[in-house]
Amino acid sequence: MRRLVRTTALTAVATAAALALAGCSSSDKDTSDNGSATAAASKSPAPTGDSGSSTGGGSGKSADIDGTWVAQTDGKTIALSVSGKIAAIAGEHVCTGTVADMGKQMLTLKCADGNTDRTMGAVESADGKTLVVSWDAGIKDTFTKPGDMKLPSGITLPKT
Repeated sequence: MRRLVRTTALTAVATAAALALAGCSSSDKDTSDNGSATAAASKSPAPTGDSGSSTGGGSGKSADIDGTWVAQTDGKTIALSVSGKIAAIAGEHVCTGTVADMGKQMLTLKCADGNTDRTMGAVESADGKTLVVSWDAGIKDTFTKPGDMKLPSGITLPKT
Protein backbone atom coordinates (compact mmCIF):
# COMPACT_ATOMS: atom_id res chain seq x y z
CA MET A 1 0.00 0.00 0.00
CA ARG A 2 2.81 2.40 0.91
CA ARG A 3 4.45 1.69 -2.47
CA LEU A 4 1.21 2.50 -4.32
CA VAL A 5 0.85 5.83 -2.49
CA ARG A 6 4.48 6.69 -3.22
CA THR A 7 4.14 5.70 -6.88
CA THR A 8 0.89 7.63 -7.24
CA ALA A 9 2.39 10.73 -5.63
CA LEU A 10 5.46 10.60 -7.87
CA THR A 11 3.27 10.05 -10.93
CA ALA A 12 1.11 13.02 -9.98
CA VAL A 13 4.21 15.20 -9.69
CA ALA A 14 5.44 14.00 -13.10
CA THR A 15 2.03 14.71 -14.61
CA ALA A 16 1.96 18.21 -13.14
CA ALA A 17 5.42 18.85 -14.57
CA ALA A 18 4.34 17.55 -17.96
CA LEU A 19 1.30 19.85 -17.95
CA ALA A 20 3.50 22.80 -17.04
CA LEU A 21 5.84 21.97 -19.91
CA ALA A 22 2.90 21.57 -22.31
CA GLY A 23 1.78 25.09 -21.50
CA CYS A 24 5.24 26.48 -22.20
CA SER A 25 6.17 24.48 -25.28
CA SER A 26 3.54 25.86 -27.64
CA SER A 27 5.07 29.35 -27.61
CA ASP A 28 8.33 28.08 -29.11
CA LYS A 29 6.75 26.72 -32.30
CA ASP A 30 6.63 28.63 -35.56
CA THR A 31 2.94 28.69 -36.42
CA SER A 32 3.25 30.55 -39.74
CA ASP A 33 2.30 27.43 -41.71
CA ASN A 34 -0.79 26.59 -39.70
CA GLY A 35 -1.64 29.84 -37.96
CA SER A 36 -4.82 30.37 -39.97
CA ALA A 37 -6.02 26.83 -39.29
CA THR A 38 -5.36 27.30 -35.58
CA ALA A 39 -7.18 30.63 -35.57
CA ALA A 40 -10.15 29.13 -37.40
CA ALA A 41 -10.28 26.17 -35.02
CA SER A 42 -10.16 28.41 -31.97
CA LYS A 43 -13.10 30.46 -33.28
CA SER A 44 -15.31 27.38 -33.69
CA PRO A 45 -18.16 27.42 -31.20
CA ALA A 46 -18.06 24.81 -28.48
CA PRO A 47 -20.72 22.11 -28.76
CA THR A 48 -23.63 22.55 -26.38
CA GLY A 49 -26.14 20.13 -25.01
CA ASP A 50 -26.36 16.39 -25.53
CA SER A 51 -25.55 14.91 -28.93
CA GLY A 52 -28.42 12.47 -28.56
CA SER A 53 -26.11 9.46 -28.62
CA SER A 54 -27.54 6.43 -26.87
CA THR A 55 -24.40 4.28 -26.71
CA GLY A 56 -23.74 2.54 -23.39
CA GLY A 57 -21.45 4.72 -21.30
CA GLY A 58 -21.15 7.42 -23.94
CA SER A 59 -17.95 8.88 -25.21
CA GLY A 60 -17.49 11.12 -22.21
CA LYS A 61 -17.99 14.85 -21.98
CA SER A 62 -15.01 17.04 -21.20
CA ALA A 63 -16.29 17.53 -17.64
CA ASP A 64 -16.28 13.75 -17.19
CA ILE A 65 -12.63 13.41 -18.25
CA ASP A 66 -11.15 16.48 -16.53
CA GLY A 67 -8.88 15.65 -13.61
CA THR A 68 -6.15 13.21 -12.70
CA TRP A 69 -6.59 9.52 -13.47
CA VAL A 70 -4.52 6.44 -12.64
CA ALA A 71 -4.35 3.05 -14.37
CA GLN A 72 -2.33 -0.14 -13.97
CA THR A 73 -1.22 -1.63 -17.28
CA ASP A 74 1.12 -4.62 -17.36
CA GLY A 75 1.88 -3.99 -13.68
CA LYS A 76 2.98 -0.40 -14.29
CA THR A 77 1.26 2.73 -13.02
CA ILE A 78 0.19 5.28 -15.61
CA ALA A 79 -1.23 8.70 -14.74
CA LEU A 80 -3.35 10.77 -17.08
CA SER A 81 -4.16 14.39 -16.36
CA VAL A 82 -6.75 16.34 -18.33
CA SER A 83 -7.51 20.02 -17.89
CA GLY A 84 -9.89 21.42 -20.49
CA LYS A 85 -8.24 20.85 -23.85
CA ILE A 86 -4.80 19.98 -22.44
CA ALA A 87 -3.77 16.41 -21.61
CA ALA A 88 -0.64 14.72 -20.29
CA ILE A 89 0.20 11.12 -19.53
CA ALA A 90 3.10 9.92 -17.43
CA GLY A 91 4.41 6.45 -16.80
CA GLU A 92 7.36 4.90 -18.61
CA HIS A 93 6.99 7.77 -21.07
CA VAL A 94 5.85 11.36 -20.60
CA CYS A 95 3.53 12.62 -23.32
CA THR A 96 1.61 15.87 -23.68
CA GLY A 97 -1.01 17.12 -26.08
CA THR A 98 -4.62 18.05 -26.59
CA VAL A 99 -8.19 16.83 -26.19
CA ALA A 100 -10.61 17.39 -29.07
CA ASP A 101 -14.20 16.41 -29.75
CA MET A 102 -14.28 14.48 -33.03
CA GLY A 103 -17.60 12.76 -32.45
CA LYS A 104 -15.79 11.17 -29.51
CA GLN A 105 -13.34 12.80 -27.15
CA MET A 106 -9.90 12.19 -28.69
CA LEU A 107 -6.52 12.51 -27.01
CA THR A 108 -3.69 13.50 -29.35
CA LEU A 109 -0.34 13.29 -27.56
CA LYS A 110 3.34 13.56 -28.41
CA CYS A 111 5.93 11.80 -26.27
CA ALA A 112 9.24 13.49 -25.51
CA ASP A 113 11.15 10.28 -26.25
CA GLY A 114 9.30 9.54 -29.51
CA ASN A 115 7.26 6.63 -28.13
CA THR A 116 3.97 6.05 -29.98
CA ASP A 117 2.12 3.62 -27.65
CA ARG A 118 -0.28 6.31 -26.44
CA THR A 119 -0.27 9.10 -29.01
CA MET A 120 -3.85 8.88 -30.32
CA GLY A 121 -6.62 7.68 -28.04
CA ALA A 122 -10.41 7.61 -28.14
CA VAL A 123 -12.42 7.97 -24.95
CA GLU A 124 -14.70 4.93 -24.99
CA SER A 125 -16.51 5.79 -21.77
CA ALA A 126 -16.29 8.25 -18.90
CA ASP A 127 -18.59 8.67 -15.93
CA GLY A 128 -16.48 10.86 -13.64
CA LYS A 129 -15.21 7.80 -11.72
CA THR A 130 -13.87 5.55 -14.48
CA LEU A 131 -12.33 6.55 -17.81
CA VAL A 132 -11.68 4.03 -20.59
CA VAL A 133 -9.31 5.04 -23.41
CA SER A 134 -8.53 2.90 -26.46
CA TRP A 135 -5.22 3.85 -28.07
CA ASP A 136 -4.43 3.41 -31.78
CA ALA A 137 -1.46 1.19 -30.85
CA GLY A 138 -3.94 -1.41 -29.54
CA ILE A 139 -3.67 -0.63 -25.82
CA LYS A 140 -6.86 -0.14 -23.80
CA ASP A 141 -6.47 1.62 -20.44
CA THR A 142 -9.11 1.76 -17.71
CA PHE A 143 -8.36 4.76 -15.50
CA THR A 144 -9.87 5.55 -12.11
CA LYS A 145 -9.74 8.62 -9.89
CA PRO A 146 -6.88 8.15 -7.40
CA GLY A 147 -8.83 9.35 -4.36
CA ASP A 148 -7.37 11.62 -1.72
CA MET A 149 -3.70 11.86 -2.65
CA LYS A 150 -1.40 12.86 0.16
CA LEU A 151 2.36 12.78 0.37
CA PRO A 152 3.78 9.98 2.50
CA SER A 153 4.67 10.96 6.06
CA GLY A 154 8.26 11.86 6.83
CA ILE A 155 8.77 14.11 3.80
CA THR A 156 9.89 17.62 4.59
CA LEU A 157 9.04 20.16 1.93
CA PRO A 158 11.18 23.27 1.52
CA LYS A 159 9.81 26.54 2.87
CA THR A 160 8.96 29.18 0.28
